[in-house]
This record gives sequence, C-alpha cells and structure tokens, in this order.
Amino acid sequence: MTKREPRYCPYCGTELVPESFEGRERRFCRGCREYVFQNPVPVARVAVLDGDAALFVRRARPPYQGAWTIPGGVLEVDEPAALGAARELREETGLRTAAEDVEPVYTDLDVDDPDDGSILTICFAVERDRTAGTPQAGDEPAAAEFRNPRRLVESAERTRSVDLRCLEAAFERIRDEEREFTRRS
Repeated sequence: MTKREPRYCPYCGTELVPESFEGRERRFCRGCREYVFQNPVPVARVAVLDGDAALFVRRARPPYQGAWTIPGGVLEVDEPAALGAARELREETGLRTAAEDVEPVYTDLDVDDPDDGSILTICFAVERDRTAGTPQAGDEPAAAEFRNPRRLVESAERTRSVDLRCLEAAFERIRDEEREFTRRS
C-alpha cells in the first residue's frame, strides 16, 4: 500500500508495470510477481461538541499549518478506528474519552488530497460531558479551543471542508437524539 502511485516495488525495487487486475489497471512487480496496491490512508477524527461549539485545534505544522481542524490523525496499523480517535483526541488536546463513547457519524474519501494523497476519513462525535480534562494544545497543534463552526467559517480563517462535513453530521446526530428523547418523554 502506498499513498501515491508507486513506480518501484517497495520490496525488491523492480520497476512496476501496469497490468489489469479485477477490471482495473494496477501496478505489478515482475520480480516479486505481486501487485502493489495504492490504498487510501485511514484517518480518524473526533468532533467534541459543547452546545453550538466544537473543539478545534490550530495546526502548528504541515499539513494544514495554521488551519483550524478537528482533532484527528492517522490510525496505527493495529488500532481500531474508535480507539485511534480517542488517542488522537488525548494527544492533540489533553481531553480523554473512552473509545466506546465516540460515535461514528461520517466517512469521507479524498483521493486527491494535495498534502497527503488519498485519505479515508472516519469521523466520530462525542459530547463534551463524555470527556475528561481541560483542552490544551498537545505536541502537534498550536492551540485547542471550542469555537462555533459557523462563526469560524464566517471569519475566513482556514478550515478543512472534511472537518466541516464531519461537524455537520455530528450536530445532526445530536439533534436526532434530542428529538428521539423528546418524542419518548
């Protein structure tokens, strides 16, 4: 698996050639007799919601340096997505939550990300009262704070569209749960 289309075999260094496999053109190593697939990088993000605000981090370094994003990052090879979302939240903001408390709300595939190649984003949501700690910037972000997403966009500060779609899905999920609770009461 590679982020960008490979030219050489990652195992033996042989130049790869195009070959049809399962109806698609793939890269093939004649030395290893194996296909080398170009797959998206799995990323977990978590939207922490507090009323009409969400937790954002301001990226201190590339990719997306200076942008306000929701906490998240690349999953480890042996890590379930919910566990990775909880880990990234802790590393980037100091907030702790259990993997069982983050709820999947949205997935997104970006095959042309200019900084990272192909990315499969798995978005989770958790309400602020299901987290512990005080938000503070971890090792990677320059800042961590609750912001109103609409006002952030209106301010023209840099954000990522995938994060805004994740937040839209997260807020919609909360509204659905509130309507269901009201209906049952």
